[in-house]
Amino acid sequence: MAVRQARLLLFFSILIFQYSSIVAADTGSAVRAFTPLRFSVEPCDVLAVRGLPAVLNCSVAGAEAVLARVEWRKDGTFLNLAADERRRLLPGGSLLISTVVHSKHNRPDEGVYQCTATLDSLGSISSRTARLTVAGQ
Repeated sequence: MAVRQARLLLFFSILIFQYSSIVAADTGSAVRAFTPLRFSVEPCDVLAVRGLPAVLNCSVAGAEAVLARVEWRKDGTFLNLAADERRRLLPGGSLLISTVVHSKHNRPDEGVYQCTATLDSLGSISSRTARLTVAGQ
């Protein structure tokens, strides 16, 4: 009797598994497979010159790297690149500062930067940090 119940349980388990696989395939399951994402280039410390451009490099690699959204943080806070005409994201993911601003009391570009790549509904990765320092006056 116990052997018969075990066989029935196994049969129904297999049946349910196969049915759920078919349903997931038919409905285009919302579960996405793990996709490795990594940085092929991470930012490194930069010594910039006031009034000249500076670039912090960052590049994402992986099967879905083209779908990754790249953002930058400065001193732990995400940059709003749409509101800042001096800073812009280059096509590969690097950050361009067109004109480095630096004065005795105003140092908006100096700080610690970090690149973050996000795949929607899968997660994010963050690069190592890099310090941008402006050469002395």
